[in-house]
Amino acid sequence: MFATVLATITTSQTHLLPRLISGVAWMTFSLATWTLSGTSSAFADEPIDFTQPPTAGQQVAQKLALENLPAKSIQYWLYLPPGYVAGETSKKWPVILFLHGAGESGSDLAKVKKHGPAKLTGTRPELDQFIVISPQATETDRPIFDRWNADELNGLVEHVLRTTNSDPQRVYLTGLSMGGFGSWRMAAKYPTRFAAVVPVCGGGKAEYAAALKSLPIWAFHGDADKVVPLKATTDMIDAIKAAGGDPKLTVYPGLAHDSWTITYENPELYKWLLEHHR
Repeated sequence: MFATVLATITTSQTHLLPRLISGVAWMTFSLATWTLSGTSSAFADEPIDFTQPPTAGQQVAQKLALENLPAKSIQYWLYLPPGYVAGETSKKWPVILFLHGAGESGSDLAKVKKHGPAKLTGTRPELDQFIVISPQATETDRPIFDRWNADELNGLVEHVLRTTNSDPQRVYLTGLSMGGFGSWRMAAKYPTRFAAVVPVCGGGKAEYAAALKSLPIWAFHGDADKVVPLKATTDMIDAIKAAGGDPKLTVYPGLAHDSWTITYENPELYKWLLEHHR
């Protein structure tokens, strides 16, 4: 119900929402306004060079033209690990697709490096085992929960798989807040694309459970989160278990909305990812 309502309401109409939705629905929508107002100016207006080719050991800004999809293009950071050698056929690298939160939406790609794997590449040795794709949700005229379009993201993943020494059997999906919602949604639409999924403080629909039941999933959430309540994640976990799946859940006692910092700094997360392949 609430997803249908949200799809017809823009962020400029949020004053109407308490009359239309309540409980979990209202709390989950509040992530949009909270995160959008929380973007640091330190990550705004940084000049971006899209002309640099992908380079081992660096995170490079890229743009991809999209065909027959709602968006004409998608911009993203692409990190190739230090040991990456272009054209090498003997080694295939696992891939992480990272979806940011609402506050990093827009046209300034530098904001995407505020949190998560896009922030940590080059500083965490665990990430040097992966190719990392960190796109930006630029279509800010869309309703918040439609900003991550699964078909557009899949087009990006296919492009990276075609143009890098990547392993299509080890593609991992993760996202925080709005990106957590996007991760549940994309995994449900493309369950055979991913080897494992890590939604952080997001939520989804119980109807996704049938598609997700066979996927390795490790979800994270703080039990003091007042932006996206813990119930948004536990409802998904319960639905997947009821469908026959066996997802993992980590709940951080006393932690509010920022459950992503501790999650993405945990080396065990990356070990767990590498245990899974299609």
